[in-house]
Amino acid sequence: MKRIVYILGFAVVLLLSLGTLQAQPEKVPEGIVLSFKAGNAAELSKFFHDNVELIILEKEDVYSRSQAEQIIRKFFSEHKPQNFKIIHNGGMDNSRYAICSLETPGKTYRVYFLMKKQDGSPFIHQLRIEEETENAQ
Repeated sequence: MKRIVYILGFAVVLLLSLGTLQAQPEKVPEGIVLSFKAGNAAELSKFFHDNVELIILEKEDVYSRSQAEQIIRKFFSEHKPQNFKIIHNGGMDNSRYAICSLETPGKTYRVYFLMKKQDGSPFIHQLRIEEETENAQ
């Protein structure tokens, strides 16, 4: 009888654990993180949707994937990344967001991006890079 209780208890714990694991949010694709760390606009652009809303240091517009890649390439050449880390990410269903910190030799920037799934793959629809203020840290 004790053996049955232990087996049933273990089964309940296992089922609850599986449910918890499935409810956890998906992680930001490692390719995005590595692209920011390396300052690699070409690799990052592989995660861009066909049209991307870019808000970079006071300039805002919607660009094609190739235009957005060129703008990000210019940003990376002027602000060489030293470190990139995800501070927070979340979302639900097919939409995800991330708030990140990008450290460069001169400044630290706050990076936000919104991803939506298309055909099962996440694509960046909006990318915002702004100077981090002292209060944000």
